[in-house]
Amino acid sequence: MFSAAMDKEPYLSVIIPIYNEVPNFRRGSLNRVHSYLASQPFSWEIILVNDGSTDGTLSLLQNFSATHPHTRVLDNPHQGKAASVMAGVFASAGQIILFTDTDQATPITEFDKFREAFTRGFDLAVGSRSGRPGAPVFRQILAYGMIIVRTLILRLPVRDTQCGFKAFTSQAGRKIFTAFSLVHPARPISGPAVNPGFDVEILYLARKMGFKIAEVPVLWTHQETKRVRFFHDAVSGLKELLLIRYRSLTHVYRY
Repeated sequence: MFSAAMDKEPYLSVIIPIYNEVPNFRRGSLNRVHSYLASQPFSWEIILVNDGSTDGTLSLLQNFSATHPHTRVLDNPHQGKAASVMAGVFASAGQIILFTDTDQATPITEFDKFREAFTRGFDLAVGSRSGRPGAPVFRQILAYGMIIVRTLILRLPVRDTQCGFKAFTSQAGRKIFTAFSLVHPARPISGPAVNPGFDVEILYLARKMGFKIAEVPVLWTHQETKRVRFFHDAVSGLKELLLIRYRSLTHVYRY
């Protein structure tokens, strides 16, 4: 059970990894996040992790932070979403850590459902999309196929591992990402990086560490993006699943 008001640490840290997100910023996605949190009875902070944006995003984030309380910006070199989330986790002060996408495909208001899971003693709460309404049919079919493959390879009892709306206790998050960082040290990259195996790996590590995972149904709206190359990412995701299994069998993970 977590205290809603703390003198030294907020109840909730919201981490938003951001790479070239001027369009979503102008649609007011960050304003909606801040407005929701400002209406809550618990203390909170927003950590905006700029992933080496090249389109003017950083300036917008800095201006936003200067005019919106309890918001700060981490300016990282371009290393991909996984590294951005990891940096946010280690910089966070909250008892609960949530990461969410800039486009708010799952709106921040869905965190209301997560709070019950943490009250019940779960260590992680994972958003679960029902049928992915609005997504192209071929994506839904491939996603279903990946669920089957993932279950066969990893025996991971989480149906939707890829929803970009996940939260964990600070203790769980730091332990998971410490183990993750030993296998995936941050390094510069070029171009957008979806990191298809990232979500699966942190959930796999969480389960191996004995943390309790709650899969929580959430609202989700399909957001069209050119960054997701579905067939390419599906192949990359399959390779990542095999690598995760290999690392586990060869005791690469340290926790």
